[in-house]
Amino acid sequence: MPERFAELKQEIAESYPNFEERVTEAWRRLLPALAASTEQIAKEYTHIIPQVNFADLDSLNEETINNIKRRGCVVIRDVVEDAEAAAWKAALQEYVTANPDVPGWFPDGDKQFFMLYWTGPQVKARAHPNVLAATAWLNKFYHLKNQDRLEGVDLSTPLTYADRFRIRHPGVEWQRHPPHVDGGSIERWEDRTFRQCFADILRGDWENHDPYDLEGRLNARSSLYGRPNQASIFRTFQGWLALSETAPTEGTLKVFPDVLLSNAYTILRPFFRPKAGAVSGNPLDAENWEYDISSPEFPGIYPIDGGFTGPRPNPVLHPHLRLDETMVSVPKVYPGDMVFWHCDLIHSVEQEHTGNQDSAVMYIPAVPCTPQNSAYVERQKESFLQGIPPPDFPREKGEAGFKGHGCPEDITTPIGKKAMGLPIEVA
Repeated sequence: MPERFAELKQEIAESYPNFEERVTEAWRRLLPALAASTEQIAKEYTHIIPQVNFADLDSLNEETINNIKRRGCVVIRDVVEDAEAAAWKAALQEYVTANPDVPGWFPDGDKQFFMLYWTGPQVKARAHPNVLAATAWLNKFYHLKNQDRLEGVDLSTPLTYADRFRIRHPGVEWQRHPPHVDGGSIERWEDRTFRQCFADILRGDWENHDPYDLEGRLNARSSLYGRPNQASIFRTFQGWLALSETAPTEGTLKVFPDVLLSNAYTILRPFFRPKAGAVSGNPLDAENWEYDISSPEFPGIYPIDGGFTGPRPNPVLHPHLRLDETMVSVPKVYPGDMVFWHCDLIHSVEQEHTGNQDSAVMYIPAVPCTPQNSAYVERQKESFLQGIPPPDFPREKGEAGFKGHGCPEDITTPIGKKAMGLPIEVA
């Protein structure tokens, strides 16, 4: 990492009273809490992931809601009819067959992850009323303490963020998605507004950190370097819609299901290092770690493409997360189910697919109506009309010349049109 990031650590330390003392004490409280949480996660594994039915979203009790918030992830069953979701998968396969030059990767000669955004099925799925209702429900998990700051914000109005899809085949190993966090890399510390999201943690009061507080998120700059594939909008939850059955070990999503503690650990980790000589026999003991801001390193952040990627925690640099045991696979899903995970949640993709059929999903996140997001959707709409990749993605040829690509007429409902920034006809 560039040497200037040692100065960034110093700047952060000077921004909070008694920083060294307070974060050192916070670190001592955090590690035992993390030890207890990781033990529970490792024990319950997949069963710890909350699962709810789409039809029940408006009647869930407070305990269930609070569990979803703490875990930072949820499987929502039956958002779309099975047959409709399966038909979208078949249509995507037909699209790829009809347009053999579509951009995609891995492995050579057998594309499975497609750099496509505007196929008919994708456009229709994002505009589906149930999909938008599910994302709006998740958006409303968030809140702002100062209501006067909510001008231009409508958590009940979902917006559309165009992303890609995958149709993963059995037996092929993927290693391109190890544990990581999206939606901002070094920006979490470097951008002062984004840093505000984690102010309680940096004040040494991680217990009061609220991952669902909008303070700081509305104007956070999550893409300071303009790196391709770095989202510049605010997604409350990332997500995907299942187009096929996919069970654990079949190439599905894995998550670290404790967003409170993973945020606290990720944000504090750059300010601590292992001591040269172990004080006790347990390397995870807080006594074996010490405060240090002399290094420019932010463990898990790496330079790439003129910017930075990560956080990418790993067992060596982030041993207290016990990632080998705590990255748990989401439960089996069926066509029409959706999986969502908090924008700060550590997640990955299983390396192996041991099943006997394709594992297919469309990436569809939850995006609230905010001034920053609305401005992005306006630019995205122009990309849609031109058939080129959306603003956050690499400048490639685009889909305008492909057979059967989506068009505005595929979006038939007012809520779908509004989410995409298209005009709504008045009867």
